[in-house]
Parts: sequence; C-alpha cells; structure tokens
Amino acid sequence: MSAAPVVAGLRKSFQQGITKPYEWRRSQLLALLKLIDENYSDITAALKDDLNKSEFESRLMEVDTTRNEIVYHLNNLSEWMKPTHVKKTLINSLDTCMIKPEPYGVALVLGAWNYPLYIAITPVIGAISAGNCVLLKPSEISECTSNLLSKLIPNYLDDRCIKVMMGGIPETTELLKECFDYIFYTGSTSVGKIIMSAAATHLTPVTLELGGKSPVYVDKTCDIPTVANRIMWGKCANSGQTCIAPDFVICSPDLQQSLVEALKNSVTKFFGTDVSKSEHYCRIINNQHFLRLKKLLEGQKPAFGGDMNEADKFIAPTVLTDIKPTDQVMESEIFGPILPILPMENVQAAIDYINSRPKPLALYIFSNDSKVVNKFLSETSSGGVCVNDTLMHIALETLPFGGVGKSGMGAYHGKFSFDTFSHMKSIMWKSQALESINDLRYPPYTEKNMAWLRRLSKKSVKSKSWLPFSLLGLVLFSAVLLVMTNKDHIMTKFQ
Repeated sequence: MSAAPVVAGLRKSFQQGITKPYEWRRSQLLALLKLIDENYSDITAALKDDLNKSEFESRLMEVDTTRNEIVYHLNNLSEWMKPTHVKKTLINSLDTCMIKPEPYGVALVLGAWNYPLYIAITPVIGAISAGNCVLLKPSEISECTSNLLSKLIPNYLDDRCIKVMMGGIPETTELLKECFDYIFYTGSTSVGKIIMSAAATHLTPVTLELGGKSPVYVDKTCDIPTVANRIMWGKCANSGQTCIAPDFVICSPDLQQSLVEALKNSVTKFFGTDVSKSEHYCRIINNQHFLRLKKLLEGQKPAFGGDMNEADKFIAPTVLTDIKPTDQVMESEIFGPILPILPMENVQAAIDYINSRPKPLALYIFSNDSKVVNKFLSETSSGGVCVNDTLMHIALETLPFGGVGKSGMGAYHGKFSFDTFSHMKSIMWKSQALESINDLRYPPYTEKNMAWLRRLSKKSVKSKSWLPFSLLGLVLFSAVLLVMTNKDHIMTKFQ
C-alpha cells in the first residue's frame, strides 16, 4: 500500500467535515469499544504469541486500560468540545472571548511493540475524540497483535477516516515524507530524533513518548518487603519491557543487602523458584533484544537471577549489586528484567547523580519522610513521579503522561489526549456597539486618547486590597461609557 493516496484520501475526508460532529466521534469510540469487547479472546491470544503475556497481565495492562480510556472519553467528550470562555478586560467587557478546540486534520500514530494494543490505540482514541482523521502504523515487531489490529479496525471503524498501514522501516520512512497535521510517536529516543527531523520538513507538531533510565530511590523509613514487591512488580511486568519500568535502584550501602533479600523473596512469591516455568512471566520480544540484554550481563555476578534461555527468549529477573555509574549497564535504558543497584551515601548524592543524567520518563521515590520526598520533587526533573509505588501513575486518566527533555515531549491520557490532538483556537467576537469607545484607538492619534486608553487597559499587580480598585475601575468604565455614548448631547448642552 502506497502512503500518498492513503493520506490524500484521509485529507479529503477531513475536508468534507465527516469527523467534526460529536455524533461521528461518539460513534467511532463506541465502535472501538465494541472491537475490544467482541475480540477479547483473539487480542489476548495475539499478546500471548508476541510476548507470552498472561491473560491477567493482558487484561490488566492492555485491554482494560484501553477500554477505560475509551469510556472516559465517551463520558466527557461533549463537555470537552465546548468552547471555554475566558476572563476579559474592561475594554472587552461587551465582547465574546473564548477558546474553541478544533481538530488538526490528519494525524499519524506510530505505535510501539511492547504494549502493542494499549500504545497503539490510546493515542487513536484521543485523535478520534478531537475530530481528526487517523493513520495508524502499528509496530511490525509485535507481528501478531499488529496484524490483528490491521484486520479488525477496517471492520469496525469508518474506513474513510481511519486507516491502518503495516510495514517496517521502509514503509515508515515513506510515511514520514507525507505532510501530516500531527504526528504521535512512541518508541526510542534515537528514532524520536528521526521522527522530529521528518516532521520539521512540514512544520508538523509532534508528541514524542520516549523513555530513558527511570531511577528508584529507597530509604530506611520504608517497609522493605512492601517496597520490594512494588519494585519487582514494576520491573517484571512485561519482563521489564516497559518505558517507565524501574531501571535502577539507589539506596544507602547498609540498606543494599536487606533490599536484595526482599527483592529475591518477591520474585519467588510472584513466579515460584523456577521463573521459566511460570505462566505469569513474559518473554523478550525477539532474539535481537535478547542478545542485547545478554551482553549487558557479560562479566557481571548477579546477586540473584541471571538464568536465560535464548531459544525461549527467557531472561530471569536479575539483580546486580555494587554497580558503579560507569558500568555498561548504566549507559542506556535497559528495557528488560535486569535491575542494577547503586549504593549512595545520602539523598543529595542520589539527587546529584539523577540530575547529571538525561531527564527520565519516570522517577520513583520510596520514603515515608515527607522532607525527603519534597526534596526530590523540588530538585529533580522527570516526566512523572510516583511515590511509594511504580507504574501506577500511568493508569490515572486525570494525570498527564509524557516525558521531558530526552524522555519526550507532549503528554496524553484522558483530556490531555483530547487537548494534544486539538488546536486551541482563540476567538474574539466583537460587539459593533459603542464605536465611540473604539474611536480612541483610531488615527489621528492624540495624547488625550492615549491617556484614556491607558486608563482603561493598564494592568496592575494584584494586592490584598484589590476590591476597592476593582470597584473604582468599574465606576470609571461606566462613567466613560456614559460620556462617550452621550458625547454629542453633552457637548450641545454646554455650548
């Protein structure tokens, strides 16, 4: 399938106004909900084939999260579409001033392989809600799920306005030559730079959901077994192939051993003594990524774990201790079930180290000391923060999800998805009355008119005694209106 005619067809549909009415948007969201509900078994089977995801994990982290996002949009869309009226100045008091969300046009969504349903469909939900036409390009690496989506979407959604295009790097390269009105990409930082460069050719706005090394800080005030459960759940979900998975742990040297023992107990609790036999543990997506992770473990002596099977693409949850910042495993995002622990003496050392690296997509702080938590919140920068847990902040629709710096730009989920795919158009609807007031800004310019305009438009810093000044301003404006609207009558009277 060639990209050019597909994009041209989508643009024609958008220009015909098909996607703008509320009824169309709602119907497509309902159809998407129906697609998921009627094909649940096929979806979970495809996720099992791609990543060995258990039905529980597929339901929790792919199907239900996607479904809940659709329902949230359905429940709020009519309100989001309404114009927002803004505060006005005295000069604009009789005008209508508002912000109206409007769709960009044709949006390109480039999905990722690690959560091939959720990451592909969630941006599409936002694009549809905002009234755009959509071209979805799922990842070719998660072949089974992507093929299923390419088959199902044309059967459920409006094929004039929503298309799926399959393929790998050559097809994506061809797609990026086309002029889109918005591009949404989830994936690596290196590819994100390519996407942004291509978008710059057409000055196309982008959202880049990238990644990075998301740090975990643990102090002595915590219940260590609870901390271990939450860290290992976040690390082992999807076998560590999550953009916000805990990438490494920072703790004090005297806490390291007890934390390692608790982490090991959590793995046994979750998956038994032989993780490879657990039906709840995913596999690495392909041989290329398996070999990449295997290389990270060369020369390392794991505190526990380290077992692997290339034929099965299995790597056990693995913890590395006494890691140094210069070690190979600390160079880039791990994206697998390997967890290094860096001993550091104090909070400030941890903050300084985090700040010396690119800004992460997520930061995890385990502490019951509010001063420690607030110090991290005020002195570090990251896409998001979750205190005393991992991953969970991504599931709340009322929180924006996105990166900062090299971990990405832009945000989505819930209304933030609607806003991402909407242009916020400023509208001022002027009254044609009171033209005598407008006379003040027309040539010929005079000092007198300037003085009046400054009185009417000048802003002052707010103070606690704002009320008298506001009342004075209202009285002054009313007096000006009275004078200007009766100018001729008043002048005649005094002649």
